[in-house]
Amino acid sequence: MKNFAVIGLGQFGSSVAKALSERGCQVLAVDIDEEKVQSISGFVTHAIQLDASDEKALKNIGIEDIDTAVVSVGGNLEASILITLLLKEIGIREVIAKALTPQHAKVLQKIGVDRVVFPEKEMGLRIAESLVSPNVLEQIKLSSNYEIVEITAPSGFIGKSLKDIAIRTKYKVNVIAIKKKEPNINEAGETEFKEVLNLSPTGEDEISAGDILIITGEVANLEKLRKEK
Repeated sequence: MKNFAVIGLGQFGSSVAKALSERGCQVLAVDIDEEKVQSISGFVTHAIQLDASDEKALKNIGIEDIDTAVVSVGGNLEASILITLLLKEIGIREVIAKALTPQHAKVLQKIGVDRVVFPEKEMGLRIAESLVSPNVLEQIKLSSNYEIVEITAPSGFIGKSLKDIAIRTKYKVNVIAIKKKEPNINEAGETEFKEVLNLSPTGEDEISAGDILIITGEVANLEKLRKEK
């Protein structure tokens, strides 16, 4: 199990720390503000108040044992850069840092950060995407040109097999999995719907109403598929 440190417990940092904990990860939450530390202590493995720009203080809490660190310091650019630099020098395997401006991002990249995130921008793009393509449930960007997306099966696909739909030929994308809701009788004799994931769909697999397709391909080709009704 990977160990994470989240440094800076504002809205973004707290959300990341809680989400990681909910997924069973070991999370060390750090902030200079005692109130923020106390407010998250019940959600994470460890919550510690300290100045993360102090190298000695970081080493004293065993930061070198962390696999991934997320730097989410608020409006203090100098602190953000210094903390990121210290983490890289200490030897943290992966450092992800929140950037406030493009200039901030450039500096973070220069000092070797593994990934820069713009939370507000990325959330704005996700909201816009959900408004334009409401059938898209989730998307993961693999590169500037390729994505994995989850979409609700378009009505035109219902009752047809993947071979009949000819997704690969028509859209030049690949269905890598299908999520289905299948009825299941529980101990009380009641019908429940259990999610079943087909990780190796074949051309003979038929699409049913409510199915979720997990698809990978070039962004331009996925865009054509998203427009299907």
